[in-house]
Amino acid sequence: MNTADILEFVDEASRANTGKHLNDLQRKIIEGILNRQKYSDIANSYGCTAGHAKDVGYKLLQMLSDIFGESVDKGNLESVLERQLNLNINLGARNTTNFGDSNTINYINGCSELPTPTPDKSRSETPDFLNSTNQVKIEMVGKLRQLGLKDEQIAEVLGLALEIVKQID
Repeated sequence: MNTADILEFVDEASRANTGKHLNDLQRKIIEGILNRQKYSDIANSYGCTAGHAKDVGYKLLQMLSDIFGESVDKGNLESVLERQLNLNINLGARNTTNFGDSNTINYINGCSELPTPTPDKSRSETPDFLNSTNQVKIEMVGKLRQLGLKDEQIAEVLGLALEIVKQID
């Protein structure tokens, strides 16, 4: 993975969820963790104390845990970011080691096999966009918004009507 692309991805995820971009120290911490550096080494390269870098790093990892919906720590940051970058969405080239410069979604595979629902004749018919075959698409809308996609792009990629995407919170 290219560090600059990873930092851009995390910065956009942070901005989308908190309204704030990463600061320089947060960027150094991510880069340092990915390079297997200790907080004291990160602090030396940034020009702060190891304690301050560790405090900021702890808060940063907690923020990333909230953003990505899974526990993030120094030991698993790289694998979490790989999963998030490749969350069944390949942005840019199909090369998973390089995020690429493109923001085009080439494919989405929300689930390898969807269950085939058995019709329940006792229940009223649900609108097409609420049936279980589209439930995965509906759940993907939030993740795609976190990645910075607009509703129009999401509707096109998922094959949903724009009005339906706009109704999903």
